[in-house]
Amino acid sequence: MKKLETRRRGRRDRLAQTDAADLHSPVWPGLAGGRFKPLSPQEVDLVDEAALSLLETLGLSQATPSMIGRVVAAGGRLTDDGRLLFPRGLVKQALAGARRDVVLYGQNPAHDLDLRGARVHMSSGGAAPGVFDIDTGAYRESTLKDLYDAARLVDAMENIHHFSRSVVARDIEDNRLMDINTAYACLVGTSKHVSISISDPFHVGDIAELCYALAGGEVAFRDRPFLTVMACHVVPPMRFAEETCEILELAVQAGFPVQLISAGQAGATSPATVAGSLVQAVAETLAGLVFAWLVDPQVRAIFAPKPLVADLRTGSMCGGGGEQAILMAAAAQMGRHYDLPTSSIAGITDAKTLDAQYGAEKTLAVATAAHAGSNLITQAVGSMSSLLGISLEGYVSDNDLVGNILRTVRGIEATPENIAADVIAQVCRGEGHYLGETHTFSRMKSDYFYPHLGDRRAPAEWEADGAKPVGEVARAKTRELLAGHFPTHIDDVRDALLRDKFDIRLSRTQVGRA
Repeated sequence: MKKLETRRRGRRDRLAQTDAADLHSPVWPGLAGGRFKPLSPQEVDLVDEAALSLLETLGLSQATPSMIGRVVAAGGRLTDDGRLLFPRGLVKQALAGARRDVVLYGQNPAHDLDLRGARVHMSSGGAAPGVFDIDTGAYRESTLKDLYDAARLVDAMENIHHFSRSVVARDIEDNRLMDINTAYACLVGTSKHVSISISDPFHVGDIAELCYALAGGEVAFRDRPFLTVMACHVVPPMRFAEETCEILELAVQAGFPVQLISAGQAGATSPATVAGSLVQAVAETLAGLVFAWLVDPQVRAIFAPKPLVADLRTGSMCGGGGEQAILMAAAAQMGRHYDLPTSSIAGITDAKTLDAQYGAEKTLAVATAAHAGSNLITQAVGSMSSLLGISLEGYVSDNDLVGNILRTVRGIEATPENIAADVIAQVCRGEGHYLGETHTFSRMKSDYFYPHLGDRRAPAEWEADGAKPVGEVARAKTRELLAGHFPTHIDDVRDALLRDKFDIRLSRTQVGRA
């Protein structure tokens, strides 16, 4: 026992002397997923054919005049009862022409996200109307400050790669001011890529002007757009959301990447079966893709079928079940089938605190979406209570959770070097253990993910330190970050420019500039 402890001590000493520059991270943005395929090849073909058939024979109602004009000019047809039909030839043309080289740029280029292939990235999300207060745990309405705090927490978390607007600023009643301040709070809170929604077509120009000012001009923003507009362009089943379609068109014309979202609820606004809900979501999302592509063939469009699940006993949404997890994985698989940049919703646990339900439901959904190859997994962190609330400390604890999931996505990498047969032979002929091997030292940080908050100590040591549950540890770390992490990627000159042009409701003190 004494010999083993001596070896461990020596190993720790040698590790302390290791040059950190030689160590590689065990996980990183863009790890390749796509190995999990809940649909067989035959089922993929059936879903594809059913979606194309629905678009061609049923179409969608409530199309805008601009959409009707563009689709009809490209070969579509408007029926006598007002349904816009999308011939499969047109859909396939849009699929063939859609961009695969989409990069979601950060204000800091170190945070650029390449969405080609099955590269996986983790994101916040939700647009929740409330938060679970970090001090009391009580549910309350969310504020603009909560949104800014969420953004800067994500900014500090290395395994959360993207910030999607996670709460609604309920303390701003005017919709235009809320949209402008939402964009500002997100963009000043993190230098990672940001996604928001816009509530009114007339506000698109305001958000564009804000982004152009930050980028140093319209041309600079169009070259490296750092904000995506999320567009729920349909009101399921198979109806367009007219105002959102106008927002979508204006956003594409202004140079924004767009996320094309269908979010029907199985058993309520989409079929109760998982397969039927999937087909409807794919068809509705493809309709949005065709429209965006007709507006601009170079649009950076993200295929985002995000069908949700209802508890059919009550009719209320439930995000934590196995049905939601497998539905999202199947939606991601369809994105891989079309080879499109794809976003999925996962991690929308029904839990109201950082408990076993929270961890189990979030891990199940996020892991399946990641292994299915979703490029951007929104609601993966912080989101809880079936999208009604977020937890700020959840971002910090979920940084560990998604880091572990990304490690499983990375896989085993069975190469001759990694199998290390020569090391096995050397150890077996030598001391009989691997603790002192150079091979062990060289791989322990590149191959193993170590949680920041997860406790791996012996029970006695944990108890002596106060026996704190992970939620309590996460709250302490969150308070520490909120007290000291104020991103400065937007300098005072540009911040002053924005404040001159717009009614910014976050004070300079609140963003750490006073």
